[in-house]
Amino acid sequence: MKSELVKPTHLARRAVVYVRQSTPHQVISNQESLRLQYALRERARELGWHEADIDVIDADLGISGASTTGRNGFKELVGRVGLSEIGLILSIDVTRLARNCSDWYPLLDICGLRGCLIADRDGVYDPGSANGRLLLGLKGTISELELHTIRSRLTAGLLAKAERGELALMLPVGLVRDASGVVVKDPDLGVQERLELVFRTFLKFRTVAKVMRVLNDRDLPLPRRDRFGELRWARATVSAVARILKNPAYAGAFVYGRTRFRAAGRDGSSEAKTPKDIKDWRIIVKDRYPHYIDWSTYEKIRDIVRDNRAEYMRAKTRGAPRDGELLLHGIAWCGRCGYKMYVRYKGGGEYACNHLHSHSGLPDCQRVRAAQIDAAVADAFLAALAPGELDALARARQAQQQVNKALRAGAERELERKRYAAALAERQFNRVDPDNRLVASELERRWEAALSELRTAEDAVAQRASTEPAKRSGFSKDLNNKVVALFDSLPQIWANDATTDAHRKALLRCLVEKVVLDRGERDVALARIVWRGGAVTDLHVKMKVNSVAKLTRGEELRARLLELALTGVPDDQIAEILTREGHHSPNCEDKVLPITVQRLRLAAGIKAKAQRNRWTHEPTLLSAVQLAARLDIPVNWIYVQIRRKRLLIDQQSTGAYLFQNSPAIVNAVRDLRNRTINHLDLRIIQPHQEGHQHA
Repeated sequence: MKSELVKPTHLARRAVVYVRQSTPHQVISNQESLRLQYALRERARELGWHEADIDVIDADLGISGASTTGRNGFKELVGRVGLSEIGLILSIDVTRLARNCSDWYPLLDICGLRGCLIADRDGVYDPGSANGRLLLGLKGTISELELHTIRSRLTAGLLAKAERGELALMLPVGLVRDASGVVVKDPDLGVQERLELVFRTFLKFRTVAKVMRVLNDRDLPLPRRDRFGELRWARATVSAVARILKNPAYAGAFVYGRTRFRAAGRDGSSEAKTPKDIKDWRIIVKDRYPHYIDWSTYEKIRDIVRDNRAEYMRAKTRGAPRDGELLLHGIAWCGRCGYKMYVRYKGGGEYACNHLHSHSGLPDCQRVRAAQIDAAVADAFLAALAPGELDALARARQAQQQVNKALRAGAERELERKRYAAALAERQFNRVDPDNRLVASELERRWEAALSELRTAEDAVAQRASTEPAKRSGFSKDLNNKVVALFDSLPQIWANDATTDAHRKALLRCLVEKVVLDRGERDVALARIVWRGGAVTDLHVKMKVNSVAKLTRGEELRARLLELALTGVPDDQIAEILTREGHHSPNCEDKVLPITVQRLRLAAGIKAKAQRNRWTHEPTLLSAVQLAARLDIPVNWIYVQIRRKRLLIDQQSTGAYLFQNSPAIVNAVRDLRNRTINHLDLRIIQPHQEGHQHA
């Protein structure tokens, strides 16, 4: 059938039949629709085009018309229209060309500009005319509305099933559907116990990477599903452990809407799924699946994983406890601007707030030396923990035993699985025809490989069992007595070299939520400890300063010092008097140094009336030089032993080392010189003692 809209200028160009189906399923099942679209070639011949001038574009089969993303055929069609190569576009319906008006109207514009006609099964239209554009515009609008209606119907039914928890989502490993569609735990006990081990191990070590290392160190793989849904065992990775810990199905909850689609960006980034925060999940139906953990434990795990991410500024998280001497890493906050403080190890270690500097170019809020702050917070933490120390030790021991038991059970299950694999390989080898050498040799190789893995696993289990006898025996009577005797042991455990910095930080975070620091202008800094639960403790920490003027009692110290100096009191005695009155030097926390007295006295123009020599001492004491002369040894040897801490002795306020003039002391030093003893602590030897103590 001819059309009056078809002109010779149109016939001089090519006619294009555009073929598209929305999904691959439609391509396979809707064969009649596909046949009708290809049959449009006959319609083009009826309109006057020769067979050689008719092209078919079917590159978009199986792709939705909701957008132009991935539709190379549509892009080719638009390009050829713009080059004036096409005189007629044929489609069984305009919905095949585009279901989005933002794509449909630009096609109409370029077709009207280049004089290209559009035809469907109802007729031929000229996009360059008012009537043709009106009809095609209405068809495109109805097509877009139809797509929205279809989506609304499908989405409404899907959400209705999701709100009841009946939507059949893909289940994670460890959960399966039985023949009636009910979700149950995987009947493989090895899978169940391995998943329970992952959760138990994380609650003990509190980091995903640590769980991964523990499993791999003990050769305990994780169950996974391949692309065909079959169960397989693979070495643990951080991503695999994280997926298990974050999946709410293991807490028995059906969840819909955990992710959102991120649209393709102008920079070329493709459309992708991004996870939502738990409070933004669309539908949560609890107690829908069998539990591996309860919901409260799942929320606790998610909070720990989130808090382990070191996103100080964006998410305000604390980060995982890591090695490093500074105790408040990740939990120190600035008391002036309210932002997180970073740690700097350069120059002795300090907490610094550089938020204003990095965002506004202003100077740093403050910098606080870490040594005194860490010591004060640690003392407050140990004091708060002391009443519950014994109970905490018992719970920690019980948790350790549970984890060790689960790890041993996991290793035994893994050993049992490898025994089954070896037995299965043996049965397969025994069933094969011996004359079939190709198959027999391959089955023999598999059997030998399975036996090798089995022997390796048995040796590893045996070796681990021999090195952990105490862990299998549980609590003995002697161990119980030791635990009772450890009532005051936490300070020693805290200071022990075997306790790592990461362990100290993890212990501290059990009770402390954050610490707010304010350096102040003088020698006292404020450390406000915010405990878990909301309680607050304010600590006033003495800090080192570089001048007397910055001391809180600096003016009082100066006035008292000058008063004593004017009366003729020697500098060392003034230092002792001021120390007893509670003063201290700028760079010393617990006493006033004679050099401080001397500098302030000279700055005030007061001359010393009578100063004692630093070597002047009581006749009952011996200086290092006198002791060396008595023993006929070099005096430098004594100072070397003091520096190496083989000889422990208190230093006088003058800086000198004085020894008691008694046979016991002289003989003890002589024994140290002769290597009869290896260590001598003169701080614990009294003048009346006849013997000496040594280690």
